[in-house]
Amino acid sequence: MYKKVETSLNFVEREKEISEFWKANQVFEKTISLREGAPAYTFFDGPPTANGKPHMGHILTRAMKDIIPRYRTMKGFNVLRKAGWDTHGLPVELEVERELGLDGKPQIEKYGVEPFIKKCKESVWKYKGVWETMSDDVAFWADMDNPYITYEDNYIESVWWALKTIADKGLLYKGYKIVPYCPRCGTALSSHETAQGYKNVKETSIFVTFPIKNFDCSALVWTTTPWTLPSNVGLCVNSKYEYVKVLHNGEKLLLAKGLMEKVFGDESIEILQSYTGEELVGLEYEPLFKLVDFLPEIKPYRIVEDDYVTLSDGSGIVHIAPAFGEDDARVGKNYDLPFIQLVNERGHLTDATPWAGMFVKDADKQIISDIKAQGRLFKKAEFEHDYPFCWRCDTPLLYYARESWFIKMTQLKDKLLSFNKSINWIPENIRDGRMGNFLENIIDWGISRERYWGTPLPVWVCEKCGEIEVVGSRAQLIQRGGKECESIELHKPYIDEVTFGCLKCGCTMKREPSVIDCWFDSGSMPFAQWHYPFENKDEFEKRYPADYISEAVDQTRGWFYTLIAISACLFDQPAFRNCLVLGHVQDKNGIKMSKHKGNVIDPADALQRQGADAVRWYYYINSNPWLPNRYSHEAVSEAQRKFI
Repeated sequence: MYKKVETSLNFVEREKEISEFWKANQVFEKTISLREGAPAYTFFDGPPTANGKPHMGHILTRAMKDIIPRYRTMKGFNVLRKAGWDTHGLPVELEVERELGLDGKPQIEKYGVEPFIKKCKESVWKYKGVWETMSDDVAFWADMDNPYITYEDNYIESVWWALKTIADKGLLYKGYKIVPYCPRCGTALSSHETAQGYKNVKETSIFVTFPIKNFDCSALVWTTTPWTLPSNVGLCVNSKYEYVKVLHNGEKLLLAKGLMEKVFGDESIEILQSYTGEELVGLEYEPLFKLVDFLPEIKPYRIVEDDYVTLSDGSGIVHIAPAFGEDDARVGKNYDLPFIQLVNERGHLTDATPWAGMFVKDADKQIISDIKAQGRLFKKAEFEHDYPFCWRCDTPLLYYARESWFIKMTQLKDKLLSFNKSINWIPENIRDGRMGNFLENIIDWGISRERYWGTPLPVWVCEKCGEIEVVGSRAQLIQRGGKECESIELHKPYIDEVTFGCLKCGCTMKREPSVIDCWFDSGSMPFAQWHYPFENKDEFEKRYPADYISEAVDQTRGWFYTLIAISACLFDQPAFRNCLVLGHVQDKNGIKMSKHKGNVIDPADALQRQGADAVRWYYYINSNPWLPNRYSHEAVSEAQRKFI
């Protein structure tokens, strides 16, 4: 009845035989059809991008994604296992830029947006076959014949519906804010994207002096970003602190008394006079660089006050450049300080400065040298701190004033926290730790990207009166833009050609040229994969929320967050009930393996040498995520036991 099991086996070849048997007999498909009508159990597959090769870390996620749906199927459930592909955004654009030898937006514009978009669409599927082969090799069972694809028009239409709904709730707005900005990619990033790119770096910090008019001393100011000093228009103190005028090597300096020891060390310093911070407000000073001519009624170079100034570092006096910091912008607005931005969109100093064309980080050394030549450099020191880099191209981010579109996530903070508490996180510390801390400090979601390959922002604005209209479906687009919109592709540059009359004043309305944060695409997959609400309404409602999702810990502020954020905007429950959070597979230097860092190992090598079962088993037992002590069943919480 049964074949005799051979005692000497080539495990890799045996796995291939089993895989071929499964395919030939449609075993996976039968596990689905045999459960038709059974209770539903839903798994959401976080969509990978197929224009980059998978690495060893993806075997871990594939293995852990597969084990629970497979088990639930065996327990009699009808398990949804629909695969998906994340196809928009910077990951694709940067790959195409490399292929074409382009560097940044000016060169893309010169090459042509339409041919660039076509190249992006081709690039999306560059390694699709490699992903499918790896998935087969590790026995990851998912419906890859009918996946959801984020660039398809039906998917985009569902995303448009979501944004229209968000706008109708009063949660979508346009604002001119300080945002994390990548000068190489030429676009703002969201807070959760920024959170993924921090590095510990050493930079040169400096103390500089600003002579105070009619006060017989100079304000001592510390900064870690010398490149912002040319745009300085104010100095900020804290009204609650005590400030002192001291004599140091024949020079009279003003600083917070509480920071004297940090600034001067063991030196014996004579205090000449004391002041409250409030007494200093309104005093005028001499700037380091006079690069802009102001109108007589504009009053720059004044001392102002704000509670954000602390005694943790520096001198207790902070320089204000409203174009390059959220607190700077707020304080500058409160005191009517002028706004000057002497750095262009590429992160280069402008022609109005002596350092024209230099990237800001490269200009630091020259700016420091010029300050020293003026006799205004008190001292400099190496400073170690965490600094954000672009999560895709690794360029240092700038906090830069940009006009962007935002979703009012701060208005939904209580709902977000409630959703987070209701989710069964494994391990449990994610709930109150990494995710909980992030949500406690939530800021509005900047969703617009000044790029090309992405879901177009469905917002049209009147050229004359500024009236805003958000389009939420193709039917609405046809109604407003005409019959030619019936077949138009919902991408740039095609959609940019659609204009229509303003219902308020009759003038022309044009689409805002931005695309949407690609994380909004992936976070919309629970409903967009069904083209909801335009069809499959019953199927979506039966399959929402997901019973199980799993990805690595970096997705806490990535896909996990966007799922929760969008569900808070649209629905009354979170998008998933149980989430298994995995660690990272690291390289030999202890750094997370990542395609854009180039430190990945080809999983095909391990699978060919050891076989999928050996690799999967290694991941299962090496750091079992649901057993803090993997040898003690008692260590499993009741919630985790119920989930398993």
